[in-house]
Amino acid sequence: MDPADAPTAVPAEPHRRRHDREIVRLAGPALGALATEPLYVLVDTAIVGTLGVAALGGLAVAGIVLTATFAIFNFLAYSTTGAVARHVGAEDRRAAAARGIDGMWLAAVLGIGLAAVGIALTPWIVQVMGASAEVAPYARTYLRISLLGAPCVLLALAGAGYLRGLQTTRPTLWIALGANALNLVIEIVLVFGLDTGIAGSAWGTVIAQTVAMAVYVTIVLRTARAAGAGLRPSLAGMRATAVVGGHLIVRTASLLVALLTATAVAARISDTALAAHQIAFQVWIFLALTVDAIAIAGQAMVGRLLGAEDPPGARSAAHRMLEWGVLVGIGFGVMLFLLRPIVVPLFTDDPAVRDLASQVLVVVALMQPVNAAVFVLDGVLIGASDSRYLAIAMAGAGIGVFLPLALAVLLVDGGLLMLWGAIVALMVARVVGLGVRFRGTAWLVPGAVHHRA
Repeated sequence: MDPADAPTAVPAEPHRRRHDREIVRLAGPALGALATEPLYVLVDTAIVGTLGVAALGGLAVAGIVLTATFAIFNFLAYSTTGAVARHVGAEDRRAAAARGIDGMWLAAVLGIGLAAVGIALTPWIVQVMGASAEVAPYARTYLRISLLGAPCVLLALAGAGYLRGLQTTRPTLWIALGANALNLVIEIVLVFGLDTGIAGSAWGTVIAQTVAMAVYVTIVLRTARAAGAGLRPSLAGMRATAVVGGHLIVRTASLLVALLTATAVAARISDTALAAHQIAFQVWIFLALTVDAIAIAGQAMVGRLLGAEDPPGARSAAHRMLEWGVLVGIGFGVMLFLLRPIVVPLFTDDPAVRDLASQVLVVVALMQPVNAAVFVLDGVLIGASDSRYLAIAMAGAGIGVFLPLALAVLLVDGGLLMLWGAIVALMVARVVGLGVRFRGTAWLVPGAVHHRA
């Protein structure tokens, strides 16, 4: 019998306790860092909101472009985590540091390219986004300045992935908290003290991102020197990260297309439906952050255990994380169902929107255990560097299941509840695809390098 098949049952009690301690150690700070990241947008929104409707509209246009773009490059964190964790498990700190250096070099190259291309295309991007004549100048200003920080954002992503691979997430929390505090102070000084308008808000964020990047680079360089790793890039290492990253880009892009399609369909149903959809969607995303912290723990733990030639341990740890995720999902679902009368009025005072949002949040509450299973399994397979399968599974669920159902909503003039039924189908398709893979052994590839990446 393949040893990877052995621990398919629930982990024994000593293993449970050991896994629980490690999950809490990794997931706790990761959750704090994840929850802190959206504060950049909230601070910018609050400050720019004082500048008028046109400025706030410009921030909305530029902000969604930046959010979607940087989400595509999350692979720099994910692929680096898995690769570094495998070398840590193999007790090869020098190779782990070298992969971290390769990830940082790749992030720098991509960041510079993204900034150059993005700035050149800014007028066209703002036009395509449909910004009005009043909003467009603000959107162009914010987008151009913010794109100067693209290399810093991407380097920080790679640095965070490196630290997670080293099995430490606490520094990512402190860096996120410090950067957000710095961002707030600088923006208040620039916007209110020096009257720099929306440009000051953008510069404040770029400066904070630059400081965060500098801290990550310092940590990576220090650990690389301590491990005896060189600072020059390895083309082979950068290429390996890029290959995994290519698969993860397909995965992320497929998910983004599905989510953007859902918003586009909701907009075509009615303004009330769009408003209710935005409330439900933001609640859904917020709840996903907590389970994503467990997924980050999964990336780090599974990568390390497979690097240590311990497939049974990797499956055991993944099984425990899946239990954690589903229990958290059930808890979230119950709380959301009970707190709907309190949650919905926080977002709107429109009676029609309140009623519809309350109905949709019942669906969101019921799907939480499924969501949790999807996010945790996603993290486990990312940690195992099973990126090709993740790309295929996500594309299949998005294109083969969600898009036809979303189009059917339009064709039959369905409502928002029907649209969220399509989103439920998307998540069910994802959990089935990931679950089938998890039950098998193809993802349990031991060793410091994933040869099937």
